[in-house]
Amino acid sequence: MSLNAFRLEGGGRPFRPRNEPVTGYVHSVETGGTVDGPGWRFVVFTAGCPLRCLYCHNPDICVKTSGTKREVSQVLEEIAGYQSFLKRTGGGVTISGGEPLAQPEFVTALLEGCKALGLHTALDTSGYSVIPVGQRLLDATDLVLLDLKSHDPFIFRRVTGVSHLPSFEFAKRLSDMGKPMWIRFVLVPELTDARRNVGNLADFVATLNGVERVEVLPFHKMGEEKWDSIGRKYELHETPEPTPEEAEAVRAIFRSRGLTVY
Repeated sequence: MSLNAFRLEGGGRPFRPRNEPVTGYVHSVETGGTVDGPGWRFVVFTAGCPLRCLYCHNPDICVKTSGTKREVSQVLEEIAGYQSFLKRTGGGVTISGGEPLAQPEFVTALLEGCKALGLHTALDTSGYSVIPVGQRLLDATDLVLLDLKSHDPFIFRRVTGVSHLPSFEFAKRLSDMGKPMWIRFVLVPELTDARRNVGNLADFVATLNGVERVEVLPFHKMGEEKWDSIGRKYELHETPEPTPEEAEAVRAIFRSRGLTVY
């Protein structure tokens, strides 16, 4: 089925791709996502990321060309096949990565196409971008899953290799818009778990408008073998995974600021 002739369910204007096709690099898609936004999600994993997080579980897609070059219309064709089901389950489409903001034109067109299909959209991002994020991209995003790595700038750089400023400025911009956010924080023993770091991050998050929930994600080593396979040293080999009690103690810090925490 060609999207040139595709119409929204229940009528409405047709979605028509641009005359010049917009392309981007896609690593993979997941048609049954249940953790990257509300309801059942169609998740598009873009390739390429400017961060080099020590605990990254997909280090093999940090380079953009590790993905497959695809036209927006091709991806939307695939998404359209799940349109009815996604709507029935209260779900939608999540653009993840890699770092989606590394391909702003592609992601903007993809999000706008999903909105034209009447689908809920979510952006899973670190908030880090070397260029200003366009307003069209944010306008086409219903929910931002924002991964804040650390409040302490030295820990942030240690974790990611980049400055914390773009991510925190992005968070403030979303707050000014009142954009719905789910904040994510990866708890890594001996790295991000310092009580001052967690407390200061909780204080910052509590100042933001639109935060619907905070997710404390315990560090895991499921991507360790991928680091070996691409010839990169995995620096957290000796780092223990947090205990349930340690994770709950960090959740309690966020809850003490009046935040809804998972």
